[in-house]
Amino acid sequence: MRVCVVYDCLYPYTVGGAERWYRSLAERLAEQGHTVTYLTLRQWPRGEQPSMPGVEVRAVGPRMRLYANGRRRILPPLLFGLGVFVHLLRRGRRYDVVHTCSFPYFSLLAAAAVRRLGGFRLFVDWFEVWTLGYWGEYLGRAGRLGWLVQRRCIRVRQRAFCFSELHERRLGEEGFRGEITRLHGLYAGGAEAGRTERDEVVVFAGRHIPEKRVPAIPRAVARAREAVPSLRAELYGDGPDRERVLREIEELGLDGAVDAPGFVEPERVQDAFARALCLVLPSRREGYGLVVVEAAARGTPSVVVAGDDNAAAELVLDGENGFVAASAEPGELAAAILRVHAAGPSLRETTERWFAGNSARLSLEGSLERVLEAYRS
Repeated sequence: MRVCVVYDCLYPYTVGGAERWYRSLAERLAEQGHTVTYLTLRQWPRGEQPSMPGVEVRAVGPRMRLYANGRRRILPPLLFGLGVFVHLLRRGRRYDVVHTCSFPYFSLLAAAAVRRLGGFRLFVDWFEVWTLGYWGEYLGRAGRLGWLVQRRCIRVRQRAFCFSELHERRLGEEGFRGEITRLHGLYAGGAEAGRTERDEVVVFAGRHIPEKRVPAIPRAVARAREAVPSLRAELYGDGPDRERVLREIEELGLDGAVDAPGFVEPERVQDAFARALCLVLPSRREGYGLVVVEAAARGTPSVVVAGDDNAAAELVLDGENGFVAASAEPGELAAAILRVHAAGPSLRETTERWFAGNSARLSLEGSLERVLEAYRS
């Protein structure tokens, strides 16, 4: 089968759950003997070529800054959509399948525009479906235009994949009438041994963007340290909110207690999961929440925050593999962290059992098999 994977970012040049999904998807398809092309924006220095075994990586747009003031810029998606359109117009007949992320939407609209000419089938991942209200928060008056573009994409003839109950339901509520396949897993590893004795450290790993609410963590740690003075935090990742995070650490006098080293090697993050008291993910908006599964694979519970747009809360059973805080207010987050601390080894044991009981459902292999079944059907 000839498959074209379309996403404007490429792991590890950009780090996130979707980036890892598309890289893993492309590599696993290639391992199984399929011919795979990965279309993306160039995110590597000029003259370099990314190494992805068995996969042809094609940049259809220039290297560009994706974010401004914590929000996605409009120019990169437009140029990426144009690049996808030109590529598929010229080479679309080479593919049996085009598999794209719904967002940024212009690449989906480009693929839809040339689908009949190219003769390929279109498969679309809907990690998130935003409400009109959230579009307004994100873009202000232009939010309605974003919502209308999303609605147009929902009405494109496609086979849809969703990764959460929340966004599968929303896709239907927003008018999708085609077939939806629910994918439960994005985790590519197995159970990994965590340390029996844990450091009194909470860990965050991800982009420092407004939706992740990383600046809330230092203040929550400061509050929790009133009860557990030895508590520390390690905040991995980078993004537009990083300077604010560093200011919070300095203003609260947490130098030495809260470390924010930026992007680091994946092995260092995994080691942090293995020795952490818990993962803290205060996001208000998540399409899935892969880091919750990665932490649980090491017996490490998670603290997440309840919210209408947070699908990561679906992955946490309160008191079994972590706790769901009512809000990202410092007091609420601190209380959830202290509940993890008080539960001690028993919570790690139930987290290990939770992962063991759900590992097959949450695996990348399970999702890949369902994707291939959809391709063949």
